[in-house]
Amino acid sequence: MNRINPLHIGLLLVAILIFLVINLSSIKHELEVAKESYTQTEALSTRLSGLKEIYEDKEKIALSLKRILEHTSLKSAKIEQELKTTQMTIHSQDIDITALNALMSQLLNGAYTISALKITKINQTHASMYIEITW
Repeated sequence: MNRINPLHIGLLLVAILIFLVINLSSIKHELEVAKESYTQTEALSTRLSGLKEIYEDKEKIALSLKRILEHTSLKSAKIEQELKTTQMTIHSQDIDITALNALMSQLLNGAYTISALKITKINQTHASMYIEITW
């Protein structure tokens, strides 16, 4: 009968040990990549939930738009607003350029989804405008 050489058994055990160490390091690297991906996804989801709170709160958007339109510099502009369930339209046939500038700076610096914007110059100091804001 043939006997198994103890050196062969030792080499087999060492080979298995090396194989397991290589697999373990590979799995550790995959775990680090998965953790990094998880933290990036978590940060993105936090950012998206914050943006969702800002852009989807209909009452808050409508209230802030009404506050903007009631500003003293916009009183003489004869701005008409029409509130619907999914959008608000703001239009004026004759608005002063300074009032238009004040209105546009407020709207463009705010968190509003502007779906349509049309500004037409009437003369040097007046213009007409049409704006649709959706939520």
